[in-house]
Amino acid sequence: MAFFTKRYHPPGTSPGTLIEAPASEASPLRLQLIDYDESGITIRDNVKVADCTPFLKKDSVTWLHVRGRPTEAGMRELGAAFCLHSLALEDVLNTGQRPKVEPFDDQLFLVMCMPEVASGLVLVEQVSFFLGNNFVISFCEGGFASFQEIVKRLNETGSRLRSRGADFLLYSLLDMVIDQGFPVLESFGMELEELEEQILTSATDDTLEKIHTVKRELILLRRMLWPQREVINQLLRGDEALVREDTLIYLRDCYDHTIQVMDLLETYRDMTASMLDIHLSSVNNHTNQVMRLLTVIATIFIPLTFIVGIYGMNFDRNAGPWNMPELGWPYGYLLVWLTMIAVAVFMLLFFRRRKWI
Repeated sequence: MAFFTKRYHPPGTSPGTLIEAPASEASPLRLQLIDYDESGITIRDNVKVADCTPFLKKDSVTWLHVRGRPTEAGMRELGAAFCLHSLALEDVLNTGQRPKVEPFDDQLFLVMCMPEVASGLVLVEQVSFFLGNNFVISFCEGGFASFQEIVKRLNETGSRLRSRGADFLLYSLLDMVIDQGFPVLESFGMELEELEEQILTSATDDTLEKIHTVKRELILLRRMLWPQREVINQLLRGDEALVREDTLIYLRDCYDHTIQVMDLLETYRDMTASMLDIHLSSVNNHTNQVMRLLTVIATIFIPLTFIVGIYGMNFDRNAGPWNMPELGWPYGYLLVWLTMIAVAVFMLLFFRRRKWI
């Protein structure tokens, strides 16, 4: 899971050519098949591609979920069994694609992004879907845990999912992927609240670094989630025959959720920009307070230094009556101290009266 994991084709490679993933990245296909209709449901884990073909000939809805990052050979086998377009298979292998929807003959291919937060950083996982007349194929490298709620709903007798077609299953999966943005943004909201408290109490250089990190992650998240609104909007136009009209009503709810996610995202982006301004203002205010204190101290000591400087001059008092006669007074030293204390107190009272301190 990453933002930039796309493996580009070598120069001269024809479009639609599947490039073998590095051995460290690719993993064997692990398929989970769920076939259902109103009367019942069948769930099989770790099936072979050949085992899926008989289910396509039935009137039920078949959902095939592909776990892990598949190999080129495995994708070819899967593409041949379900008649998947090579360009779409290429986009599945080359993760990091922009969210989109593309029609291929009698199928729809969709790419979505599912975010999550780990250690304060955003990880975006590409989720790909194929929609056919009676099947849905989903690809999610992170496994099947994210879709367990859909399976739970399918297992319920009388579930709305069981009574509708493959397009409604696609809607349910899209809705789950889009809603995944809400807990991610909620974690950002909690982090922004903590940073705001730190700024108002004890802002440090670490606080500024955290603000910049959150701002960068929100920008990257926006870049990946913003196109999902266009994906749903394209489906809502009603140009795709595989998406029935009664399902478009539910897709409008998905569209509303994408707008809510983007509204929250823009709000948090504005908050981070405001927090940067507040942090800089706080730092400047703290600097001004320090400089004010230093200025007051320096101003108080200027006349004191002047007095001490005068009585530090080495004039011979015996050479003339005007050469510092105070040095001969019995209380001269005490008088100088009292004079300096009086000057310092007067200046402090003057500064406080003017509200400079």
